[in-house]
Amino acid sequence: MNAILSIESSCDDTGASIIIDGQIASNVVSSQAIHIKYGGVVPELASRAHLINIIPVVNKALQDAKLTLNQLSAVAVTQGPGLMGSLLVGFSFAKSMAFSLGIPLIGVNHLQGHISALLIDSKPAFPLLCLLVSGGHTQIILMEDELTYSVLGTTQDDAVGEAFDKGAKLLGFDYPGGPLIDKYAQQGNPKAFEFPTPKTNGLNFSFSGLKTSLLYKVQEGQSQDLDFINNHLNDLCASYQNRLVEYLLKVFLIAIKEFKPKSIGLCGGVAANSLLRSKFNQLGIKTKIQSHIPDFQYCTDNAAMIAVTGYYKFLQKDFLVLKATIF
Repeated sequence: MNAILSIESSCDDTGASIIIDGQIASNVVSSQAIHIKYGGVVPELASRAHLINIIPVVNKALQDAKLTLNQLSAVAVTQGPGLMGSLLVGFSFAKSMAFSLGIPLIGVNHLQGHISALLIDSKPAFPLLCLLVSGGHTQIILMEDELTYSVLGTTQDDAVGEAFDKGAKLLGFDYPGGPLIDKYAQQGNPKAFEFPTPKTNGLNFSFSGLKTSLLYKVQEGQSQDLDFINNHLNDLCASYQNRLVEYLLKVFLIAIKEFKPKSIGLCGGVAANSLLRSKFNQLGIKTKIQSHIPDFQYCTDNAAMIAVTGYYKFLQKDFLVLKATIF
C-alpha cells in the first residue's frame, strides 16, 4: 500500500489529503474568514492562521482515511507559487514530518496541482488541452501525460479570478465577490450591457480593460441615477460575467483548432463558476471533444489535487533532498 499525505497552504486555505494507491481517501480544508473585512487576503494573517490550523487539519485527514503516521509512504506539499509566509508554514511542517518519519518528501507546483484535479474522478485521453482559471492565474496548458505540460498562453496582466473579484468590489460585494457575481447573474440579462472583447496576441489573455470598462459603466450610470447599481445589479453581473466567459472560451477555441487535443479540461477556482462550467461542456459537445471538469470541492484550493500530483511523482521517485540543519 502506498499512502501519501499531501499539504496545501499556498494562500488562505489550509488543506490536507490522503491518497492511497491513486485513490483519494480523505480531503480536509480549513478556510479563513478573517480576510473578509479587509477585502482581500492579508498575508501575515494567513500565515498565522495556517500555524493554528495545520495540525488539526492533518489529524482529521489521517482520521478520515483511517491511517496512522507510521503507515505513510511519503509526504507531498505545495512549493509554490503562492504567499511566501503561507507556503513556508506548510513546507516546513511537511519537511519536518517526512524527516522524522524517514519517508520521502515530494514538492508540488500549485498550478500543476490544479491541473491534476482533472485526474481525480476521471481518466481523460491525452493530449489534454486545459484551461486553468484562478484568482492568480489564467493559462492554456497542453497536457501530454500526467506530469508533462506545456504552457501555450497566459494572462498579460490580471487573472480572470481577479477580474471577477475586483469587479464584484466595484459593485459593492464583500470579498471574495466572484461567487456573488455568479449568483446574481443567474437572475439577470447577459445582453443588457455591452462590454468590450479584449484583443491580445496568440493564445494570451488580458482582463484589466474589462475591469476598467465595468468601472466606466458604473460611473456613467451613477451620473444619471445614484442608485444605478442596485437598480441594475442582476443585469450588470450577468453582462459582465457573460463577457468574461465568452472571452475565455473564444481564445480557448482557437487553441483547440490549432492543437487538436483528444480531450479538454477546465480547472482552477473559477472553474466553479456555473456559467463557465455550462459553456465549457457545450464547447465540448460543439467540437465533439470529451470535456472534463473537477467536482466543485476540487476546483478551489485543496490538498487532494496536490495528492494526485504527488502520487505520480512518487511512482517516478521524484523526491526532494532532505537534510537536517544544525545551527
